Amino acid sequence: MSAHSPAEPGTKVLFVDDEVEFALVVSKRLRRLGYDVSIANNGAEALRLARAIEFEVAVLDLKMAGMDGLEILRTLRVLLPKIRAVMLTGHGSNQIARQCLEEGAFAYLNKPCEFSNLVAHIQRAAAGKG
Repeated sequence: MSAHSPAEPGTKVLFVDDEVEFALVVSKRLRRLGYDVSIANNGAEALRLARAIEFEVAVLDLKMAGMDGLEILRTLRVLLPKIRAVMLTGHGSNQIARQCLEEGAFAYLNKPCEFSNLVAHIQRAAAGKG
């Protein structure tokens, strides 16, 4: 078990990934650390949740059918201007990483990444520390 804990108990995290099993496993582990995690498996579901819940952090898969993570990020930043997004992808490049950061992503991680690394980025995002 990781020694990480959220910046504040109950930090609201939106986890968006079209790999259903991956999303379930990671969100379960995040919940054990005290995060309040909601899962969306596509962009439409993510935006529906974001209209109902004031998330502090979003973890967004970049490559998904339909709406990709960058499109979701753009819309989330309108709906929830204070949200901090951690982009997560198995199909990254330096150019895509730069674009995500320029468009307001807090961090960009390549899959697979260590769970502790993901938690550290979520924790920093929730605390507002780059």
